[in-house]
Amino acid sequence: MKLVHKYIEKDGSGKVTTESATGSTGSNRVRTTLVICIESIDFDTQACVLRVKGRNIAENQYVKMGAYHTLDLEMNRKFTLAKSHWDSVHLERLDLACDPTQHADLAAVVMQEGLAHLCLVTSSMTLVRAKIDVSIPRKRKGSCSQHDKDQFYEYMFQAATKLDLKVLLENKGKFVLTHASSGFKHSLKEILQDPSVQSKLSDTKAAGEVKALEQFYQILQTEPSRAFYGTKHVESANEGQAIETLLISDNLFRCQDVKQRKRYVALVDSVRENGGDVKIFSSLHISGEQLDQLTGVAAILRYPMPELEEEELSSDEES
Repeated sequence: MKLVHKYIEKDGSGKVTTESATGSTGSNRVRTTLVICIESIDFDTQACVLRVKGRNIAENQYVKMGAYHTLDLEMNRKFTLAKSHWDSVHLERLDLACDPTQHADLAAVVMQEGLAHLCLVTSSMTLVRAKIDVSIPRKRKGSCSQHDKDQFYEYMFQAATKLDLKVLLENKGKFVLTHASSGFKHSLKEILQDPSVQSKLSDTKAAGEVKALEQFYQILQTEPSRAFYGTKHVESANEGQAIETLLISDNLFRCQDVKQRKRYVALVDSVRENGGDVKIFSSLHISGEQLDQLTGVAAILRYPMPELEEEELSSDEES
């Protein structure tokens, strides 16, 4: 549902079968299919429900043409989403989302004294599944020690043995204890950069994005003529077929300006045609949030291009 939320746009249309009251004295409920032109979108991340509102654009026995209606799109309910144009990036992301192998790469409990977050790191986002916030007498919040995670780990497997939780016991070897500076979600960045965690996640997309961004920062410091960010610089590098790795945020593909959207899709397609690696970062993922701070697009080059350092950023990137 989160991916659908990204790709629904105003003036797009959706078709869904729904049940509603007829308005008669008996207030009977009927099943009918509505087609609406979407004008507003609201996503409830906790319930995983997408609420779309718009005008009815198809003849219907129960809802007048042009009448406003709100539909709830829920998990495991069929609906049809129509757009005037589906670009290659949208179709690729939908295919990946429908692939059953593209599930959570990592489950993490980030904790400190009195606070913990249970997170799932998938190929496209970091999702907080639970937050535990308790007041501990004579304890100050904020401290995070080696003892906390060791104590919790020992307690968890003692409880698993006592309750015969075979799933936990059979996968004990997959658990990794690592340090984090706090019990907040943003500390996942430190966890994903830990060598012991990266070795476990070496083939996952989430770790791949973190590694690519880390490599970009390293090259930017040591060899700045091989690392650039900003649309103008990256496009100039692509014209010379110099891009080895393109880092781009999915936020750019949700731009309301159709020309700008097509511009980024063309960039992705061109880099791939030239043999470059494209990594599309989710803005809901920690690494994607970092990339968004760098205009949402960056590139690692095959060879230095010092002439790009002389180019000025376009005014829209400076703002």
